[in-house]
Amino acid sequence: MKSLRAHLTEYIATRRALGTQLQEPANTLRGFIRFLGRNRAKFITIPLALEWSQQSKNVQRATWARKLSMVRQFARWLSVLEPRHQVPPPRLLNVRHRRNQPHIYSDAEIVDLMEAAAALQSSRRLKALTLKTLIGLLAATGLRPGEAAALEDRDVDLRAGVLVIRESKFGKSRQVPVHESTLLALENYARRRNHLILQRSSSSFFVSDAGTPLDRGTVRRWFCEISTACGLRKTLGGKRYGRGPRLQDLRHTFATRRLVEWYRAGLNVSVQMPKLAAYLGHASVGCTYWYIEAVPELLQLATECERTIRHGGRR
Repeated sequence: MKSLRAHLTEYIATRRALGTQLQEPANTLRGFIRFLGRNRAKFITIPLALEWSQQSKNVQRATWARKLSMVRQFARWLSVLEPRHQVPPPRLLNVRHRRNQPHIYSDAEIVDLMEAAAALQSSRRLKALTLKTLIGLLAATGLRPGEAAALEDRDVDLRAGVLVIRESKFGKSRQVPVHESTLLALENYARRRNHLILQRSSSSFFVSDAGTPLDRGTVRRWFCEISTACGLRKTLGGKRYGRGPRLQDLRHTFATRRLVEWYRAGLNVSVQMPKLAAYLGHASVGCTYWYIEAVPELLQLATECERTIRHGGRR
């Protein structure tokens, strides 16, 4: 009989063959398999899945539910091969999904984060260079953190000034034009990266000190470290960090700033919105309109704009 670890390897390979990146679930499920091993469990059971998913303290219940959903998909796949694996039912933790209120970074906060990133220490000094450049890229383009981390050398066209985002969320690909200053920063990163690591083991654009692709969980820990240093997040003791702004909020900041600029310039935002949705890789324009509801300043600007339109352009 195959081990659970072998089944997981096969499951990950199968999902990736179908076009799913599965990076975070793969790492999370490996932790679950280790937990089952410590409990000498040969099969997935609902009580063990529940116990494991709720091990992390000082996190939202939605985090528990997300981990349990990863187990559910894996268990459903396994149960076809071996019915003794139990599949945790949906809504077992009774958690309603709510989108996090975005943190809109100020210019000063972004500068502080990049300076704190530049001060990080590592054996080849690439950790600081990578995180600083990554933060700058997210702030300048609104890419999803996973999209930026997944960039390969072939995707960064410094001559054309375009980034190619391949099969990201919803399986969509797109081209993202970038500003000249961003291109210079990316060019500088590539040059210094190649100087520090003469032989890379992958074609990833952003790499670790070992020349390997970035691990998103590791990047999140780096970000927690520098956001704590900047006073944006509290430490809970040891290597634990409290809640605070996320890398994803740099994307929210980018989108919000574009909308605020358009409203203040008196542009017809309804006409501009599809352009922003396409640039960000949203599934629909409705996803982009969410920012207006989530950010009070935007909601106020949108309301004022609607009043102006109703009163024939008079402010």
